[in-house]
Amino acid sequence: MDRRDALRSGLVMAASGLVSGEGSGRQAGSPGGEAAPASPQTSASAALQHFFDAEWDWNLERAPTWASLLGDRRWNDRWEDVSLDAIEHNHQHRVAALERLSAIDRTVLSPRDQLNYDLFQRDYAMAVEEHSFRWYLVPLNQRGGIQTSDELTDELRFSNVKDYEDWITRLRAFPVYMQQTMALMREGIRQKMLLPRVVMERVPAQIGHQIVSDPAASPFYKPFRRFPDSIAKEDQEGLAAAARHAIDGVTASFVSFKRFFSGDYLPACFDQVGIWQVPNGPALYAFDVRKFTTTNLTPAQVHRIGLDEVARIEAEMETVRASTDFKGSRDEFFNYLRTDPRFFEKTPEDLLKSYRALAKQVDPELVKLFRTLPRMPYGVEPIPAAVAPDTTAAYYSQGAADGSRAGTYYVNLYRPEMRPKWEMTALTLHESVPGHHIQIALAMEQTDLPKFRRYGFYNAFGEGWALYAESLGDELGLYGDPYSKFGQLTYDMWRAVRLVVDTGIHSMRWTRQQAIDYFMAKAAKAELDVVNEIDRYIAWPGQALAYKIGQLKIRELRNKATAVLGPRFDVGEFHETVLKEGALPLDILERNVNQWIGLPNERA
Repeated sequence: MDRRDALRSGLVMAASGLVSGEGSGRQAGSPGGEAAPASPQTSASAALQHFFDAEWDWNLERAPTWASLLGDRRWNDRWEDVSLDAIEHNHQHRVAALERLSAIDRTVLSPRDQLNYDLFQRDYAMAVEEHSFRWYLVPLNQRGGIQTSDELTDELRFSNVKDYEDWITRLRAFPVYMQQTMALMREGIRQKMLLPRVVMERVPAQIGHQIVSDPAASPFYKPFRRFPDSIAKEDQEGLAAAARHAIDGVTASFVSFKRFFSGDYLPACFDQVGIWQVPNGPALYAFDVRKFTTTNLTPAQVHRIGLDEVARIEAEMETVRASTDFKGSRDEFFNYLRTDPRFFEKTPEDLLKSYRALAKQVDPELVKLFRTLPRMPYGVEPIPAAVAPDTTAAYYSQGAADGSRAGTYYVNLYRPEMRPKWEMTALTLHESVPGHHIQIALAMEQTDLPKFRRYGFYNAFGEGWALYAESLGDELGLYGDPYSKFGQLTYDMWRAVRLVVDTGIHSMRWTRQQAIDYFMAKAAKAELDVVNEIDRYIAWPGQALAYKIGQLKIRELRNKATAVLGPRFDVGEFHETVLKEGALPLDILERNVNQWIGLPNERA
C-alpha cells in the first residue's frame, strides 16, 4: 500500500477564485500586426488550464503537509487548518468550483481536455457528496494521525536555515493544530462519528511516544540532531535552542491530548465493529464502496465476487501445495509456513538486507515487460519503530515532485520471526517495482497532464495495478520455487479475503473475531499480520476493496487484448497503455484499452 493514499483520498481539493480567460484568448500576431482571434477551443482550453492551475495552488495552500511531501516548500511553516469553520468553508468552495467549471464550454474542448474536465468534475462531486456524511469528524486512527505527525521529518528536506526555521514555526503552531483536532473529536463524540474501541486502544501508546521530559528526545527534534556543514555553528545552536523551546509546547499538547483521549474519547468509542453503527452508516459504506472501487458495485455484489475469488485461489493453492515435499493437511501446511525457522530471518538487520537484495534483483528484469521506466529511483527503508507494531508488512511513500526525495519502499522489521521469506517477493513487486513505484513515479513524470492528475490517485487503479504487478513475478522469473509462488497466491488470497471480510464487517455486521477466523482459515499469513489487517479494515471502511476489484479489471483487459490481438499483442505496449495517463477510474481505463485494441466502448 502507498502510505500516502490515505492522505490523498481525504485531501480537500478545494476551488480557487473565478476562472478567467482574460489575457489568454489571443494567439501570435497576424500579418497585419493584429492578433488573430482565438478559436472557441483555444479559449476554453486556456480557461480550463487556468482553472486547474489556480485550483491546484488553492488546494496545496490548504493542505500544506501534502505540499511539503510533494516538495513544494511554499507552506512549509504550516499545518492544515482542520477547524470546523475551515472544513465548511472548503466544502462551500468546492460547490462553487463546480459551478465555475460548468461555465467552461466542455463541448468545444479537445478529447484530452474533455477527459481532464470530466475527471476534475468527478473528483469534486465525490468530495461534495462525502462531506454530508461527516467522516471528517474521525481525524485519526491507529495507523496515523496527529499522533504520528513527526513522520513528516523523514520526508522533508533540511538543507538551509530557512528549512529549519519553517519547521520551528510549524512546531510553534502545533498546539493550535492539536486544539482543532480535539474539537473535531469532541464533535465526533457528540454526533457519534467514531471508530470502535478495539482499534483506538492502540493509539495511547503512540501518543506516549511523543511525551518526553527532554525535548531533544522528541521525534520532532530529529532534524536538529544533524545539520548540514553549510549552516554556521552559531546558527545551529540557535536553531536547536528554538526547537527545544517549541517542542515544550508540542509535548504539553500531547499531555493534554492523552488525557482527553483516554478519559473522554476512548470510552465513547463503539464496543462493536463496523461503520453501520455511525449515523447513516449503511449509506456511508455504500458510498465508500463506490469511491474506492470507482464502480457502481454494491456491498453485496463485492461480497459475492470475494467468495468466488477465494474459491478460485484455493484451488490454485492446492495445486502448488501438492508440488512441495510437505505431506500434511492444508492446515498443517499453513502452520508449517507460519512457524518453520527455515522461512524466517533471525534479526531485523538480516531482514532488511534481504529486502534490499531482492529489490535489486527485480530491477534489471523490468525491461522484459515495460517500454518506459521512471527516471526517479527508489530505496528500501525500515518502517519507523514507533508505529511498526500497529501497521502492516510494508508500504510505499512516493518521491518528491521536485526530485529532492526518491520513492521509498518501507518494510516492517518488527518481530522478524513473524515475517516469512516466502512472502517477500510478492510484497516487493507490489510496493516497489513493478508496482507502486513504477505507476506513481511514471504518473508524476507525465508533464503534459494537469497536476491534479499527475499527483492524483484512484485506489482501484493504483492498488489494483500493484496487485496485478505481483502476478508479473511469473513472467519475470522471480517465483523460482513453490514456496515463493505459494506466497504470491497467499497475497492474492489476502486481497480476495478483503472483499469478504470488509463487506462482512461493515455491511453484514460480522464481529472482529469472525473476520480474523475467516482470514486465518483462508491464508497462511501470520496471525500478527492478520490482526493488524483486520483492524485496518475496521478503521478504514471500503479502502481494502480497491485492490482486488482493480486487479480483476486490469487482468480482464489484458485477457481481452490478448484474445483480440493474438500474435500482435505486446505486453510492453499494454502496460504503456495502462500507465501513460496516470491513475484513472476503472471505466476510463477500460475505454482507453478498448481504443488501443480497436474495440467499441460498450461499457465505458
